[in-house]
Amino acid sequence: MHPDIKKLNTQAQAFAQEFGEVKQEMQKIIVGQEQTLQLLLTALLAEGHVLLEGVPGLAKTLMVKTLAGTLQGRFQRIQFTPDLLPADLIGTKIYHAKSGEFITKKGPLFANFILADEINRAPPKVQSALLESMQEKQITIGEETFFLEPPFLVLATQNPIETEGTYRLPEAQVDRFMFKVLITYPSKEESQKIIKRMTSGELPEIRKIIAPSQVLKAQAFCRSIYCDERVEEYVTNLVEATRDPKSFKLPFENWIEYGVSPRALIWLIMGAKASALLEGRGYVVPEDVQTVAYEVLRHRLLLTYEAEAEGITADEVIKQILSTVKVP
Repeated sequence: MHPDIKKLNTQAQAFAQEFGEVKQEMQKIIVGQEQTLQLLLTALLAEGHVLLEGVPGLAKTLMVKTLAGTLQGRFQRIQFTPDLLPADLIGTKIYHAKSGEFITKKGPLFANFILADEINRAPPKVQSALLESMQEKQITIGEETFFLEPPFLVLATQNPIETEGTYRLPEAQVDRFMFKVLITYPSKEESQKIIKRMTSGELPEIRKIIAPSQVLKAQAFCRSIYCDERVEEYVTNLVEATRDPKSFKLPFENWIEYGVSPRALIWLIMGAKASALLEGRGYVVPEDVQTVAYEVLRHRLLLTYEAEAEGITADEVIKQILSTVKVP
């Protein structure tokens, strides 16, 4: 049955206006980084998690804190350090002397928006505790299992230039992030704006725009956005091109060690739907897929030693795939 596109468009436009206000509110604090802000909102609507990578001082923490401030949700920042324990994240059982019973003390993961700062500084056991909650949306403490209250969004940051005292995230765990977003330096003009905004007095107060219940409605609507079979086939071809580049006549079959996982299919479609919603459309077009392709694929492509030796990056491979695979 063909959906009522006009009705979907009307609903999408209403949600797009609300989240447009969220973005405008964030831009009162954040200078530039427009694409990154758009990607954070896209991940929120698609119910995915984000790995932000960039050198220190690029406002990664401020960006996440500002987003949480506009959404009326509970926000927790966790600074990952080498001495962190899983209980520091999920909580633990504490003996209550008066009652003679163990009571559950919940950890900071019991919130709506989690900022996992410098995730690669914590040992693997702690990383696993966080990534399990991301995947299962639940936490087990002792014999009790607690479901996390939606919306639940994890935004993790990592610094790519330091290796001392860090623990590299395993590929299987990185795969659980919907997006890997690379944050770059601001332009000269943006740098001047940063100076004025951050050194001339107090920052403007952020208004709370959307309640968590409204975020849940938007997430539910996001899934109902129409995606044509030809767009689905296009997404399948993009993913297949990473696994079998020879059949698509791509010149780099010795560059890719492993193609992307099936999660890439899901997040390309969900990311495209969320992107369409933010544009006020109730249907997906191929450009929506291209908008999120780099962020969905770059951390899922495993390159060969030869490719890395030649200085080839995952983004270069994705660029060639997007320019080669036929667009419907």
